[in-house]
Amino acid sequence: MPLHTRITQKLGIAHPIVQGGMMWVGTAALASAVSNAGGLGIITALTFPTPDALRREIERCRAMTDKPFGVNLTLLPSLNPPPYAEFRRAIIDSGVTIVETAGHNPREHVEDFKGHGITVLHKCTAVRHALSAERMGVDIISIDGFECAGHPGEEDIPGLILIPAAADHIKVPILASGGFGDGRGLAAALALGAEGINMGTRFCATVEAPIHDGIKRFMVENDERQTDLIFRSYRNTARVGRNAISQAVRAAEAAGEPFEAIAALVKGARGREGLATGDTEHGVVTAGMVMGLIHDIPTCRVLIERIVADAEAIIRSRLPGMLV
Repeated sequence: MPLHTRITQKLGIAHPIVQGGMMWVGTAALASAVSNAGGLGIITALTFPTPDALRREIERCRAMTDKPFGVNLTLLPSLNPPPYAEFRRAIIDSGVTIVETAGHNPREHVEDFKGHGITVLHKCTAVRHALSAERMGVDIISIDGFECAGHPGEEDIPGLILIPAAADHIKVPILASGGFGDGRGLAAALALGAEGINMGTRFCATVEAPIHDGIKRFMVENDERQTDLIFRSYRNTARVGRNAISQAVRAAEAAGEPFEAIAALVKGARGREGLATGDTEHGVVTAGMVMGLIHDIPTCRVLIERIVADAEAIIRSRLPGMLV
């Protein structure tokens, strides 16, 4: 029997597995593959240079799957922010029914999405932020532990504590995010009070991920020790795969250098070039500790079916066998 939770019910998906928004990676190719496999695929809005380009990508995804998929809109601190309201309008006008938001001050976006009947998942890294989002009316909270790739917040609370702490206070369904990549993680997330998992790094190491095989092999060959925390001194911590760039950034921060000193190393265009060429030393490679659990590069369907089968086996066979 498939796993049935409030997450699968609310999102209309077969399995409680969501592909998180990922810059440069969350395209129609990956999102449709995840959705066709029974999870929820997500297009990352800011991967595309304009709202019209996002509209075209949404239509491309719709042509590739008849299953539910969503769009991520991440609100990033920036001196020159993108036109968020225009991207939001593109999402609404395109008839998208599920949105993942992340970042600071999402209220105006959440209220507009909800006003158009859109189901909103909000990703956050602290229980107090989750409670604030719940009060705004979001439908699902994705709680992101310290193990995660990208921005884990500044409080360093791992998922083993953060997920049940959120479950103690949050009434809407919870997605567990950060460090998930196999059936053991899904079973554990359910035991901790979540009703599904959100995976980013693990979906990067799949056949359909639109990045170079050299980057995928980087994730298979590395282990849980091969990440760096950068931007700590700027209060914008990010977890990335360890390479020459991350080490140079850490050295600059240790020397007290301002962000401007390393801006050219970490700019998004440089990271995108590395993902496309397979040069693992060219730019930032966003990746989480879950690299220690990644041992192959399957299709999204094989990965999702394996995770669900393993989780079901743990729940049905292994755990009951421990009861005396």
